[in-house]
Amino acid sequence: MAQRRSSMHGQWSSRWVFVLAATGSAVGLGNIWKFPYITGENGGGAFVLVYLVCIAGIGIPIMMAEVLLGRRGRQSPINTMATLAREAKHSPHWKYLGWSGVLAGFLILSYYSVIAGWALSYVFRAASGRFTDASADEVGAIFNNLLASPESLLAWHTIFMVMTMVVVARGVRHGLEKAIRFLMPALFMLLLIMVGYALNTGYFDEGLAFLFDADFSSLSGDSVLIAMGHAFFTLSLGMGAIMIYGSYVPEKASIAGTTFMIAGADTLVALVAGMAIFPIVFANGLEPGQGPGLIFVTLPIAFGQMPGGLFFGTLFFVLVVFAAWSSAISLIEPAITWLVENKGMKRATASIGAGIVTWFVGLGTVLSFNLWSGYTLFDKTFFDLLDYLTANIMLPLGGLFIAVFAGWIMTREATQDELRMRDHVGYRLWRFLVRYVTPAAVIVVFLEATGLLGWLMTVLER
Repeated sequence: MAQRRSSMHGQWSSRWVFVLAATGSAVGLGNIWKFPYITGENGGGAFVLVYLVCIAGIGIPIMMAEVLLGRRGRQSPINTMATLAREAKHSPHWKYLGWSGVLAGFLILSYYSVIAGWALSYVFRAASGRFTDASADEVGAIFNNLLASPESLLAWHTIFMVMTMVVVARGVRHGLEKAIRFLMPALFMLLLIMVGYALNTGYFDEGLAFLFDADFSSLSGDSVLIAMGHAFFTLSLGMGAIMIYGSYVPEKASIAGTTFMIAGADTLVALVAGMAIFPIVFANGLEPGQGPGLIFVTLPIAFGQMPGGLFFGTLFFVLVVFAAWSSAISLIEPAITWLVENKGMKRATASIGAGIVTWFVGLGTVLSFNLWSGYTLFDKTFFDLLDYLTANIMLPLGGLFIAVFAGWIMTREATQDELRMRDHVGYRLWRFLVRYVTPAAVIVVFLEATGLLGWLMTVLER
């Protein structure tokens, strides 16, 4: 048994707080903003089924591995990977896996904050009655005017980043834990209220059918990659957040048990969000495949026309803000812990510095919707490029190498020790998945979506 390390940053007060915190990291814009619209774009039930398979066969084994690495290292992801590689007598270059995670979280937060700013602005728009009896053209104009105004986007982006940094600067117990104890119960309660309303639209069955009736003809290689990328995105895998949260986990907490609870809660929230959103969409004769504007254009039209729409519309956007806030504080945490550990900064100073840099990079996303909208790279704007690079490349590849390290570099004894599992069927299944199934699935889907699989098959046929 290895010598137990302790984190200089503190520890969660209990296993349940870790479950809430990690669920808060996982439950965010990915569940309420992104999951409904990518489901709409990719045909509904067939996409949901592929997504659930990705969660079970790829997401859960990698999440267990990432929590395992975090708790064993008890440091920032960069220093954890360096320490564990040294412990395994392996290459020090594994520290770059930690760097990759920290960079991914940093890049995601830079644009995540801008999107969260949209939701924050919509709380006030909904509460002021801007959507009441508004036509589709009027609601569309509200959204387009928001995107066209760099000043407005910058203001809301700034406010959300300040909200995030205030929480993070206060530390594990007084900042992260206190925020999570309030945000997560509030988020679940708001979501249940929205589902209760959806039940009374008369289109709840149609919403369920869209979510769960599978039409595989609508799937493509890109759809599968999007499902896998979203599994990583929504579970916060490969971005350092789960690894750093894992470093705060109490010694006696079961990694396997807590991981199943977190993945289950996150998946449930995504599906329940779909159950809340799609009946409202169908009840108003709207199109579910509206892309990123689904909750900012399509739903406000519905809220503006329905009884109690002012209340429920405001409630919905408060829900989106809470979900975004709980995730944002986990995205910047890995970078802050590294600054504290390696640069000797006080936590508040590190939070301000990291927040300013993240805010500055976010200006690229702000401008990509207006002044820079005509500038593209690989036919993608700055925002689209960051979204694709992080969700579809960095996170899956980060998860792949986490699986490789936990399955092939760490010894069987070390993983059994940290997982608190004997060499029985549960441990053997996890080890088999993390060594063979997960890496193979990530590689094949990645090659298929990038077109390299077809090229490789052609070469082999020759």
